[in-house]
Amino acid sequence: MKEKTGEVFSIAEDNAPVPGCTISKEVYNGENPVIYFSLAKNSDISAEIHPYCKMLIAADGILEVYGQDGYLKKMNAGDMILIPAGFQVGMKTAEGAVYTEISVKKEGLFMNEAVKPGEVFNLAELVPYIEGKIVNMDVVHNDKMKFVVMAFDEGTGLSEHAAPGEAIIFALDGEAVIGYEGKEHSIKAGENFHFAKEGLHSVKASKRFKMALLLTLE
Repeated sequence: MKEKTGEVFSIAEDNAPVPGCTISKEVYNGENPVIYFSLAKNSDISAEIHPYCKMLIAADGILEVYGQDGYLKKMNAGDMILIPAGFQVGMKTAEGAVYTEISVKKEGLFMNEAVKPGEVFNLAELVPYIEGKIVNMDVVHNDKMKFVVMAFDEGTGLSEHAAPGEAIIFALDGEAVIGYEGKEHSIKAGENFHFAKEGLHSVKASKRFKMALLLTLE
């Protein structure tokens, strides 16, 4: 994955829009590619039809997702939408926007019942805080990727472990400390973190903390 490893970063800040331009940056080119997009104000990506599903995760600004038969949805930072395969869809913005696009192959695709294709939802609102517990929801997965959302009560956490693939954390609410390869990193809502495959890491909620996790399995 073409992303910083072992340090806190911000997809929104690192991909700020450039006036008059639409910019894309591919950070993962496996079976489920991951691309960052930054759209300047009053810019547009024409509506197209794709043979795979699209997951869009808004990082900054207001993004309008539009398509056939008058379809139009607005996304704010922290929102996500899953566009079904074969649906004509484009993206535009009046004030500028930054978002992550994950192209998800439809074969073997699992979607949680909480996800309604074509509808915008806020990732942090998918899971509740429960006193003394960690709540986990598997949102979308296939055999090569997994996207989950987690809520940590203050003081709870995951002990050091390694994942079988690369991963990006999307911090959604609160604050936590990420341990990575022997170093600790504070992270808060709106920030991101990248784990290399088999990188040793841990998570400890310094306050109540919610995050989304994209895990690649290639």
